Amino acid sequence: MDEKRQKLVFSTIYWAVGLALILILPQIWLQAQVQEIHYARFKRLLREGRILQVRLGPERIQGVYLDGPEGLAAKVRSRLAEEGAAPAGGRVSLQALRHRAAELAGGEGLAVLFETVRVEDPGLVAALDAAGTDYAGERESTLGRLFWSTLLPVLFWVGLWFLLVRSMGRPGAGLLSFGRTKARISPERSTGVGFDDVAGCEEAKEELREVVQFLREPDRYRRLGATIPKGVLLVGPPGTGKTLLARALAGEARVPFFSISGSEFVEMFVGVGAARVRDLFDQAKKSAPCIVFVDELDAIGKFRGGGAVPGGNEEREQTLNQLLVEMDGFEPNQGVILLAATNRPEVLDPALLRPGRFDRQVVLDAPDVRGRKAILEVHARGKPLAADVDLGAIALRTPGLAGADLANIMNEAALLAARRGGREIRQADLEEAVEKVLAGPEKKSRRLGDEERRRVAVHEAGHALVAAHCPGAPPVSKISIVPRGRAALGYTLQLPEEERYLVTRAELLDRVCVALGGRAAEILAYGEPSTGAQNDLEHATDMVRALVTRFGMSEKIGPVALARETSPFLRVPGAPPAEQMSPALAEEVDRELRAILDEQARRAGRILEAHRDALDRVVAGLVEREVMSAEEFRHLVEGEEGPPGRTASEG
Repeated sequence: MDEKRQKLVFSTIYWAVGLALILILPQIWLQAQVQEIHYARFKRLLREGRILQVRLGPERIQGVYLDGPEGLAAKVRSRLAEEGAAPAGGRVSLQALRHRAAELAGGEGLAVLFETVRVEDPGLVAALDAAGTDYAGERESTLGRLFWSTLLPVLFWVGLWFLLVRSMGRPGAGLLSFGRTKARISPERSTGVGFDDVAGCEEAKEELREVVQFLREPDRYRRLGATIPKGVLLVGPPGTGKTLLARALAGEARVPFFSISGSEFVEMFVGVGAARVRDLFDQAKKSAPCIVFVDELDAIGKFRGGGAVPGGNEEREQTLNQLLVEMDGFEPNQGVILLAATNRPEVLDPALLRPGRFDRQVVLDAPDVRGRKAILEVHARGKPLAADVDLGAIALRTPGLAGADLANIMNEAALLAARRGGREIRQADLEEAVEKVLAGPEKKSRRLGDEERRRVAVHEAGHALVAAHCPGAPPVSKISIVPRGRAALGYTLQLPEEERYLVTRAELLDRVCVALGGRAAEILAYGEPSTGAQNDLEHATDMVRALVTRFGMSEKIGPVALARETSPFLRVPGAPPAEQMSPALAEEVDRELRAILDEQARRAGRILEAHRDALDRVVAGLVEREVMSAEEFRHLVEGEEGPPGRTASEG
């Protein structure tokens, strides 16, 4: 029935447009052929005997005149009279007369169709008779006036109203469809992603497998009186695979899957967000059982009443209120499971997180070493790997990286292999990709002078040597004075030997000491530091501030938390917001920060002074080779004859 109605509507529109074109196009084409002239010129042409015929209307005069040598118009008029060309009303006859006059004139003259505005002139008819010009009166067309003044405007507005009403009936289309949901619907088909394509989050997959089993075998749970959670909230840092896990759930469940972003609910018009929430759940209920996935839930789920301006967040709060009602309101919402993802759970409204709405929160954190290896294996599918590739070693070199970072590493390794013309991805490609992701690409175009290269070598050697003599610092894996994107002019790569989740006070102080080692080495070698220590100072200050104000590890301040993180999943740069403290306590905290930083700076200087010979050997090796491995560094520190390294000219 709908298809027949669509065909009928299409046919009606087709014939209406065709009829309008038939009526309008000839008028437009003829209008383009007519020359508009002044009445004075018309009278002058009439006196010169150049006008062949005219049509006298109530307001306008139309006709044909001949532009050519003197006497040509009289000859053509005579020939037309012999052929019996009598005046006949209508523009079409004038058009035919113009063509015939042009043929009779040959190449001597030009026949022109003209039009002028009629003015009050009692002697016009006498002048026409005197000139011997054929003329006739022309009555205005009642049908044309009716069409242009009445029928055409009515057809236009009726057609426009018809299109608007028809567009309102289509979901997600039309000018007045603001309240329609913009959710993408995947009706009972696979998304191409399953749980086998997601690695590094086994606990999260187990939580979601329960949802899949309920959708496939609901009677198994209902016999025991169990109900499936109405909402599942995926929480974790960016890049940990929240959206990928949602796609995998849709692929495994094989039920209709509605996906939408939180920002797509709210528009500039008041009430649109709530209307879209209602429309989304209305469609979902018709397709139950189904899954509704809302990405970036914090766009509409923020704590109510938290706006700086009263009433400034009313539209967002109305959207949130409607979402709360749809999830667990007066009417039961059977068969619709809401799946949402966010990396800012601390800003969500408590009513949204209570049992009965989001019953279950699934945390996706950065994967451990086994999870990273599994993720690398997933992204290595379809890529030719050389025999020397050890994904476990790459997993050890990438602590703290999320799944998106590991996927990027595998892709960068493939690009590096293709760049060198290789047919396989080698271990060296993967290691270079890790450095590229962690420190940025090499800046080969940035050439440093000999003195600057030596100062950078001193700085990086200071970091490495202090790290080698601090038991709580991760061991040095690589030293480089090749400029890179985010690592400025050089970097020292430290990698832990095992996965760590807790850090002691002594280990934190060792890391602060290592961060200040580069600046201490510059002071020891040159007597003053350079601007290259800026990032080290920021990193060391952040660690000491956390030690004092968040971890309660200061002996003078005591076990008290004076600040907290802005978000457990978003690492916002800068100092975290401080709690209310007295000016005296704030001053004491500042003195403690400076005391710890000064002590660790002096400690780094003492370590370097005690091992000055080793520092000079490492600096000389870096200046010669530019890049130094952990084994080469160990041999130079111990004063042994190490293996030959790559020189700068060879690199």
